[in-house]
Amino acid sequence: MVDDGGEARLDAVFGALADPTRRAILRRLKEGEATVAALAAPFAMSQPAVSRHLRVLEEAGLITRSRRATARLSHLDAAPLRAAAGWLAEYRDYWSESHDRLAALLAAPPTDRP
Repeated sequence: MVDDGGEARLDAVFGALADPTRRAILRRLKEGEATVAALAAPFAMSQPAVSRHLRVLEEAGLITRSRRATARLSHLDAAPLRAAAGWLAEYRDYWSESHDRLAALLAAPPTDRP
């Protein structure tokens, strides 16, 4: 069982990942740090809108932000993704068993089906 702080962090991570724009930003940040302007370029939205997405990602612990001269740079921090992957892994056996049951049901002759 994850402690309350861990549950809140997991909620924040999954909430952040629920948005396709934020997932796209994380994919871009895998390549390296980027400014808000660079992150906003592929989207039909304003820089302030992208900044709001960045704030959600930062609050979830998925990015960190720093300043270099006048530029505000965002950096990927994938550690919270490990916790989310671990949580999902807890259900891997369940999914596997469900798929096995479905495969057995589909493989059975029609007369043996309920």
